[in-house]
Amino acid sequence: MAIEKVRAYFEILGIADRVQEFDVSSATVELAAQAVGVEGARICKTLSFKSPEGCILIQVAGDARIDNKKFKAQFGYKAKMLSAEEVVAYTGHAIGGVCAFAIENPDVKVYCDVSMQRFDTVFPACGSANSAIELTCDELFRYSKAEAWIDVSKLPEEGQK
Repeated sequence: MAIEKVRAYFEILGIADRVQEFDVSSATVELAAQAVGVEGARICKTLSFKSPEGCILIQVAGDARIDNKKFKAQFGYKAKMLSAEEVVAYTGHAIGGVCAFAIENPDVKVYCDVSMQRFDTVFPACGSANSAIELTCDELFRYSKAEAWIDVSKLPEEGQK
């Protein structure tokens, strides 16, 4: 089970006790926000895209959307999300619990989007559709072994201009 793999990874880091498991689903931003008790923007959603080398995961704020022009400028190709089967094959995590922790596949690269830097802490999933952990942005970057902070998103108010 993916959450056990993530918990074991966090055990090595000394933070496994911070993993929260819920009696309700946290598989969407809205459900996760309700389960955790925060605004949806503070949920860290992990989006998975095809890349020429395999897969990239981009961790973004719950209210952010991928801006296709920014994505192409950053990576040099069009954003194309993975299928549910491809997500599991690359990450070991199923949709609803996808996170950038405890991923052993060298063909997966992780990035953090600047949309999360508005918050002191964010809440990514921990490998299951009913889990989360509260992390600072620095912890998220470090524990997910992210390559870089990037800006490939737009926030709701940006889309209304």
